[in-house]
Amino acid sequence: MKQRVLLIVAHPMLEGSRVNRALLDAAQGCEGVQVHDLYARYPEQMIDVPHEQALVDAHDILVFQHPMHWYSCPALLKNWFDSVLSYGWAYGDNATKLTGKAWVQAVSTGGSESVYQRRGYNCFSVAELLRPFEQTARLCNMRYLQPFLTQAADTLSDEALREQAASYAAWLDQLAEGKWPPQVDSLQAEEAQYLAPASTEEAS
Repeated sequence: MKQRVLLIVAHPMLEGSRVNRALLDAAQGCEGVQVHDLYARYPEQMIDVPHEQALVDAHDILVFQHPMHWYSCPALLKNWFDSVLSYGWAYGDNATKLTGKAWVQAVSTGGSESVYQRRGYNCFSVAELLRPFEQTARLCNMRYLQPFLTQAADTLSDEALREQAASYAAWLDQLAEGKWPPQVDSLQAEEAQYLAPASTEEAS
């Protein structure tokens, strides 16, 4: 079943970003995917909450594309979460606006997978660092899906980046077709981790 995908991009220096710019360029040609660049829309970081809530309401799956900033997300995206996901609309008694929608992130890291491991340079896996987002999705009764990761962004060759961008476009196309990556539930695991890409599931 066709799904309406809202791609929310948050990068404070997108024009100077080699990796996220390439991913976004690839996403522009994906049918059924609406691209929404937060820093272009809100240069003063004053978020139009009713507009954003209407956008979310009109889509089935939210994709948040952003670099890893201090083990989290850029400031404007955090502002978006704080402002848009309000009590009584996104969560709380009788709040059902987001129930059943999917939340998935497309995250880039400068470091390689090997530095995002227990007892590695950054001490924790990407899955563990993204747990606050997973819990936010859970609070809003959303389905938190396995993310699209682009790691070692600082050292990706041009060829590897082209392949990654093509994979991203294909991944977005799959989302729009209703073929979702696995749902993540860290509560069921001793240690948060993401499985290697394997199967997709049809959206219900």
